Amino acid sequence: MYNIFSEIWRISYGDLCFIKRHIPETLISALVGPLLYLLAFAYGMRSGDTEAGVDYVAYAIPGIIAISSMTSGYNATAQKILIQRLFHTSFDELVLCPMHTSSLIFGKTVIGVVRGLLGCIILLGLGMFLTDDLVISIWTIPIFLLSCVTFSLLGVTAGLLAKTGPTLTLFASVVILPMTFLCGTLFSIDALPDIVKQIIWALPLSHSSTAIRSFCLGWDVPWVSIGILLIYLVVFYLMDRYIILKKLY
Repeated sequence: MYNIFSEIWRISYGDLCFIKRHIPETLISALVGPLLYLLAFAYGMRSGDTEAGVDYVAYAIPGIIAISSMTSGYNATAQKILIQRLFHTSFDELVLCPMHTSSLIFGKTVIGVVRGLLGCIILLGLGMFLTDDLVISIWTIPIFLLSCVTFSLLGVTAGLLAKTGPTLTLFASVVILPMTFLCGTLFSIDALPDIVKQIIWALPLSHSSTAIRSFCLGWDVPWVSIGILLIYLVVFYLMDRYIILKKLY
């Protein structure tokens, strides 16, 4: 176990140094989108209380945090791996190193997890000043971490499978962007038709936003959503492992 954590640290060290050297750029890029969502939707389009009995700003902020965990985790890992594969050819060198495949996979997710966690924590802190309905519990950071790791692993999958930059952009347009607006982040999916609601409920961001909103608003623990997020985490990890071992990237 110690060897695996040591390997993860060595793989992620370069990415962590990159974040350290570019802290302002990292924070700005991670927060611009979520802050625009907050201004446009939470303040620009909606006001007052929701059906859930809380102020709409308090309802929207956990959803925006979920969006931030997805976009930061996915974009950071997918773009990094694509560049290392296609332009630097350094990813092949990592694969050839005598280390566990799991260490390689999770080592490459660290940059996405760190960027995602930074954005989530800052947004939660900002939300605490904007509304009194948000709370912090012992589950807050673990659920942020679970969401960031899950979508970072999805980013690894996309970065491994994409053959070109436009291919990666296409995946983000048809998968990441629709989830951003449809998965219960900014409005309740109960208003949608049943068949559409069932499809959206199967997507990972729906459960990420449900879990984060439940803990940030002090609602009951959503064990189903947590369990489904864990299933997605395992599935994405197994996909990454299969792609690397079979050299399908």
